Amino acid sequence: MVALSCHARRFWVWGSGLRVGNVLSLASKPFCTAAAASRPLDAQQLAERLRTQKQEQKTKKGPVLTNPVQRRVQELVRFTQQLQRVHPNVLAKALRRGIVHQDQDLVVINKPYGLPVHGGPGVQLCISDVLPILAKMLHGHKAEPLHLCHRLDKETTGVMVLAWEKEVAHQVQELFRTRQVTKKYWAVTARVPVPAAGAVDIPIIEKEVPGQQQHHKMTLSPSYRMDNGKMVKVRTSRNAHMAVTQYRVLSSTASSALLELQPVTGVKHQLRVHLSFGLDCPILGDHKYSDWNRLAPQKLSAGTLKRLGLPQSKARHIPLHLHARQLVLPALGSREEELSLVCRLPRYFVRSLSHLGLEMPSWNPDGEARAGHLGTQ
Repeated sequence: MVALSCHARRFWVWGSGLRVGNVLSLASKPFCTAAAASRPLDAQQLAERLRTQKQEQKTKKGPVLTNPVQRRVQELVRFTQQLQRVHPNVLAKALRRGIVHQDQDLVVINKPYGLPVHGGPGVQLCISDVLPILAKMLHGHKAEPLHLCHRLDKETTGVMVLAWEKEVAHQVQELFRTRQVTKKYWAVTARVPVPAAGAVDIPIIEKEVPGQQQHHKMTLSPSYRMDNGKMVKVRTSRNAHMAVTQYRVLSSTASSALLELQPVTGVKHQLRVHLSFGLDCPILGDHKYSDWNRLAPQKLSAGTLKRLGLPQSKARHIPLHLHARQLVLPALGSREEELSLVCRLPRYFVRSLSHLGLEMPSWNPDGEARAGHLGTQ
């Protein structure tokens, strides 16, 4: 191994993850004390000291932000940091900390924000990538990988079911397909739906959005239209999917609401489309479906922005406020009773409720939300 002398003060260090600014600041510092100046420093020791100094710089607190807008933006970014860039072992540990239920058949996790379930273009790390590591953390090095039973969108948080055996995963998938699983989501909306409870029963179809930024979105494909004041039935497109969403308001203010959503069907982006285009109440932070014609940060009312502590120019930092709050699985395998799974809200969701003046409902032993009562989960 090549020995490096401590007398060499001027050198360049190239290391993975070190920016030029960090490299220069680290390289300018002496790596040996006066007592050790006569001892040669090998490359391994040098690398260890570089790593130690880099870690110390990371742990130092940054400057205290006095601007309330900057503080709020920093808060949102911190709460919604993506886990794609971490090491797979770090992600697996984070998922293990988020386990809400575990038995001989299933492992249920609280899915974090911004983490895709499957790989794809531009995806560096996803949940399916770390299932073998998570299984070994739970059942030892000889454990077989866990299996996905369903999926959630990248920006959606909450209850996610994994299975130890492929056969059990197929059984749970069949329960989802045949609509035997009760699903309840919580969402914060930018407006308040009228009436306060009901169902949206409008088919959904995927269409191309014309314009400078050509892209595809899911949208409504209604079976009826108004013609000279009369409701006329139209021919349903063969590409449209039947979609039904039940909803009710749990808490509301003049310009925002906390909704409980129960999708009867499972069409792609169903909840986002039904709320935005069906009820004219887009989900807070839904920058894709708040406007059909363009891809741009969500436009919010002056009152909502004031409560959130943000100007419109910073609205792009607001994450999607859609959380898979509860799943109820029927009896399966050796389990003779239904299984109710409830996931706590992410921190950014709770903070937004507080900023907007929306109340957190309490829950009774059956897992039902009771509106109008403050509670912590």
